[in-house]
Amino acid sequence: NKIMRKGIILLGGMGKRFLPATSIINKHLIPIVDRPMFHFSLSTLMLAGIKVINIVSNNETIKLIKKSLGNGNKYGLNLSYTIQEKPRGIPEGISLSKKFIGKSNFALMLGDNFFYSSNLSNTLTKISRSHKNTLVTYKVSNPSEFGVLIQKRNKIKKIIEKPKKFYSDLVVTGLYFYENEVVNLLKYIKPSRRKELEITDLNNIINKKKKLYHYELERGSVWLDSGTPENHIKTTEFVRIIEERTNKKIGLIEEVAFQKGFISKNSLKKIIKTTNVSNTNLIYLKKIVK
Repeated sequence: NKIMRKGIILLGGMGKRFLPATSIINKHLIPIVDRPMFHFSLSTLMLAGIKVINIVSNNETIKLIKKSLGNGNKYGLNLSYTIQEKPRGIPEGISLSKKFIGKSNFALMLGDNFFYSSNLSNTLTKISRSHKNTLVTYKVSNPSEFGVLIQKRNKIKKIIEKPKKFYSDLVVTGLYFYENEVVNLLKYIKPSRRKELEITDLNNIINKKKKLYHYELERGSVWLDSGTPENHIKTTEFVRIIEERTNKKIGLIEEVAFQKGFISKNSLKKIIKTTNVSNTNLIYLKKIVK
């Protein structure tokens, strides 16, 4: 039995675009409807079938999340925490998690990324189970704000970070599935002009030295980067409308844990009795365990 893939959630960054709110609170704790933003990234990893998850953030944020989720046991998860003193780029989150990763393959998820699709669980589980370095990609109307994927004969040629000119509208999202050996490639990247280690540099090195694949989210899928106040409002609106229209919740970790078989019906009943979920979520969860 191959070692299950582990997950890392990065809740770093300065949140400069969210100031002054982020002078008090990490942006990943700002709510989308009634759940903290990072619950949506946590539930995305859970939908991929990943239970062993390391949360990387600053000390204050970790204290708050620990208070709310603890070791994740009641959701059938195994959560651990790593302090990142200062945000020095996404690959640093991997370096800091080396001990956690051990000999496993891993998925890396940015805490402000939001994914939605009726088929998300199957898609992500399939990617997670294939033993490949896979980027999740998506077509956008504003590619110059992201890392753009350039292909030649269906192979990844390279990724260009925030290009001024138009190459393609296919961009790299904040969800990456990596093989264990990627950890050994970290030593090849140097800090960029922003004095950070760039994930695009790492992906280009993987592409040169190993094999790098990508999975383009199919039509009907939604990817939003809620890392700016404007996008955060869009994400909130999207979640609110879909939940209202479909009468289904998005990214409710209690429900996802139950659906994925991480916890039993009895465990969910126990959560309903003892936990701090809002009334509307309680009513919703009660319907599930009927």
